[in-house]
Amino acid sequence: MIKTKIALAVLMTTLAVAPASASKHHKDTEETSSSGKHHKSSGKSSHSSKGSEKSSTKSSSKSGSKSSKSRSSKDGGSKSSKSSKHGKDKHASTGKALVAGAAVATPATLKLVAPESYRDRNFNSLSNQFLNALWRLDSESAVYAGKYDTAATLAIPDKAGQARALAFIDEWKMKFAAVEASKLALKQRTDLALLMNKLESDRFRLTTLKEWEWNPASYNVAGPIDLILNTEYAAQPQRLRTLLKRIASIPAYYEAARANIVNPTREHTRLAIAQAPGIQTLLTEVDKAAQASILTPVEKQLYTQRINAALTAIDGYVAFLTELDKQSDNAGRRSFRLGKELYEQKFAFDIQSASTAEETYQKALAAREELLSNMSRITDELWERYLGATPRPADRYGRIGMMIDKLSERHVAREDFVKEIRRQVPLLQDWVISHDLLTLDPSKPLEVRATPAYAAGVAGASIDAPGPYRPQDKTYYNVTPLDGATAEQAESSLREYNYWILQILNIHEAIPGHYAQLVYANRSPSIVKSIFGNGAMVEGWAVYGERMMLESGYGDNSPEMWLMYSKWNLRSVTNTILDYSVHVLGMTEQQALDLLTRQAFQTRSEAVEKWHRVQVSSVQLTSYFSGYSEIMELREQRKQALGSKFNLKDFHEQFLSYGSAPVRVIKGLMNQ
Repeated sequence: MIKTKIALAVLMTTLAVAPASASKHHKDTEETSSSGKHHKSSGKSSHSSKGSEKSSTKSSSKSGSKSSKSRSSKDGGSKSSKSSKHGKDKHASTGKALVAGAAVATPATLKLVAPESYRDRNFNSLSNQFLNALWRLDSESAVYAGKYDTAATLAIPDKAGQARALAFIDEWKMKFAAVEASKLALKQRTDLALLMNKLESDRFRLTTLKEWEWNPASYNVAGPIDLILNTEYAAQPQRLRTLLKRIASIPAYYEAARANIVNPTREHTRLAIAQAPGIQTLLTEVDKAAQASILTPVEKQLYTQRINAALTAIDGYVAFLTELDKQSDNAGRRSFRLGKELYEQKFAFDIQSASTAEETYQKALAAREELLSNMSRITDELWERYLGATPRPADRYGRIGMMIDKLSERHVAREDFVKEIRRQVPLLQDWVISHDLLTLDPSKPLEVRATPAYAAGVAGASIDAPGPYRPQDKTYYNVTPLDGATAEQAESSLREYNYWILQILNIHEAIPGHYAQLVYANRSPSIVKSIFGNGAMVEGWAVYGERMMLESGYGDNSPEMWLMYSKWNLRSVTNTILDYSVHVLGMTEQQALDLLTRQAFQTRSEAVEKWHRVQVSSVQLTSYFSGYSEIMELREQRKQALGSKFNLKDFHEQFLSYGSAPVRVIKGLMNQ
């Protein structure tokens, strides 16, 4: 509790209070016309962001639960997941616009590291043995980490596979328990703690949470297939032959899935049904690539046969789930809500915070009040400029909501939504470089693309980053286009991602948020910290990046930008309140929608999507606020400790140099 109070005290002084100058300096300009992805755990980071929340519906039913494929989402998503424009920025036009994006270079100066002892070297060897054994057991996690040696094998999630996973966990827990942790250097000691947490978390998922029984959406073969097809780790014919072998096991995979499913939740059942056509589309694309390749006629024929068998297996899985969904009795059906005991356990494994889930929830309630007070102050300041003589509602929510509604009229055109996101990325890079916030290097490609259909249905924006074994590969910024939306739905989304908030979304997802952080993570000297990334650190950094950019003057320090930032930051805080309230306190749909729309000023379409998200994921939505608050606390502590020697850029680069370790672990490493 002492720790929680300290964090809260720091948070209250930094989280929601815009600098005093925000209410004094405002540039009144006309709008400039616009030119235009459970946390996977093995290296491939995917952050989904409907505002930047990472979605994690994929359960880890095997010992190699994906550890670094994290999804970030459009909330600040990471789903994950899932508007408007930046306008011309006088500060952000000095650097070269990138064709695809920017990336992070290794910090120029790092502390010299003392020579490793023989105990540290022995542990490093043991951890490498563990990783090699893990990749043999779990080819899916290996692919996400950028290791393709076993990519031709698709692990079947049957009872025998689960038994092998449990035996693997027990074997390696015993080996790691024999290590004298107290005699290791801090780097190795923290690696050991992360590996033990990973093993204990996998056991919890297999034996206690048992999501493999009640989450049909956890059975999805598409992600690794997409990566094998589109990652140039080998010549195309070799990759296609690898896929030919992998695809042969898809019928057995879905047969095992059907055998595992027991009383699934309605929400996860319907998500699995909705994602199935996207998986089938990907398989059809693989077959087209094979038929157009230099494979032999025999191989091409075999391809068609195996693809057809895979498509039939998915049809059978969908039919099985559809019938199950019709027959299930609502009264006896499993609830998607975890309940307090499971939630606290999952929170401890996933977030690895110094606080419990309940303590984090209480901290979020206090932060929410501070944000609302600040938003009320800015609203009063802007009232005359935008609403003139319109009477001000006495109700705080009504007053702030009217101002946000008015400002949200300024947004990008529907047809320019994706184009505007592409335009803003190099501008953000220029700002970060010119304001000396972080070392950036345009050597790593960032590609904005439509969210793959097999990953749709959880978040509207996400980052898919390469794993540490292949850091040279592309990072994808997935965006769900508005093409299929009705006029009303599109307008609602565009108002939610208005002129100011679309910029903040891109800060969160791209630069200096997820994209930049994950490139740094791939350069970390600790492969363990890169692969088994902590979602709260990853999401927390992206939320921190938003604050850091505004503190540097981004957005002209205007009250409009600070109000919209506060609305966006309120989303991260509200994510924690929502997730805990729904899964632990039994919050109803009506209560959730009121929290999101009236009390957090989100549009109806955004709130409906968030309600869906909280039903098909758990704990992940707390990662934004939890990680952010701990980073802000750490920064203030470092300022106090270093005094005049504190340098913001040095803090950022040192913080990011430790991979995606939990913030509390990074704190120990920075203070050593």
